[in-house]
Amino acid sequence: MVIEGLTAGAVARRLGVAVTTLRTWHQRYGLGPSEHVPGHHRRYTEQDLDRLEVMRRLTSQGVAPAEAAAWAQRSSAAPSTGRAGGGHAIALGPVTPAARGLARAAMRLDAPAMRDILEMVVTERGVVVAWNEVAVPVLVGVGERYEATQRFVEVEHMLSRTLTEVLSSVPRPDSSVPPQVLLAGADEEQHTLPLEALAAALAEVGVPSRLLGARVPPAALSDAIERTGPAVVVLWSQTEVTSDPGQLSRVATAGHPPPLLTAAAGPGWPEILPDGVVQLTDLTSAVQSIAAAVFPVQR
Repeated sequence: MVIEGLTAGAVARRLGVAVTTLRTWHQRYGLGPSEHVPGHHRRYTEQDLDRLEVMRRLTSQGVAPAEAAAWAQRSSAAPSTGRAGGGHAIALGPVTPAARGLARAAMRLDAPAMRDILEMVVTERGVVVAWNEVAVPVLVGVGERYEATQRFVEVEHMLSRTLTEVLSSVPRPDSSVPPQVLLAGADEEQHTLPLEALAAALAEVGVPSRLLGARVPPAALSDAIERTGPAVVVLWSQTEVTSDPGQLSRVATAGHPPPLLTAAAGPGWPEILPDGVVQLTDLTSAVQSIAAAVFPVQR
């Protein structure tokens, strides 16, 4: 018989803790192995491992063990029967344990667990890693699941809402520093979550920004540029339906003086853009390009 699951020794090596620590967490807080085969020792499942990873990270940050254990239990309160997610798991492919934990919490509509996972990754690794390696794979997985089943819209909504809360809680630069970056959704564009991630990632490197949100009419955007005089304007388009290169052209020449950098972000824009408009292809390079425009290198 092949015994699946992980032994205490294997889990201890993965987490970087002692086996005696695992025993203590099991005895005091109920964070033990859940898989049982008659005649054999219990084994740790991947869900057990994710729960213990939450425990390890919280305790390493100084959270009291009892409180950390309560968070860990909430982060993996899966149904007692069937697969994690009640047989509705999200196919993710090779991803981090944090992404798997986030996907399971999302399918359970467990907002506190989702916040816990996302906040830990943001704290330990930063917004860019949290977005690229944890949030995006799960968002894509949920979207693919919807396309296949026409279900789980509620999962996408709660996941998006939780991401908004976590991203908005990232500390912003001092309010005495006037924002020189303006972020907006293209006319009729309803998706703004990537812009929220960009605003949070910019804040981490000391760049404040103004986020106008979704469906910003061209006239309203031009008025905002005139009033605030931003050095950088980023316009997001998710699909071809909402992309209008003409709007980019108007942005590039708006204001007195016009923006130093006008950028098109999102998969909706065509490959050929108006003169003077830069295409932002990923969060890492977007932060670098915008920061360079706001804080030019002194020569």
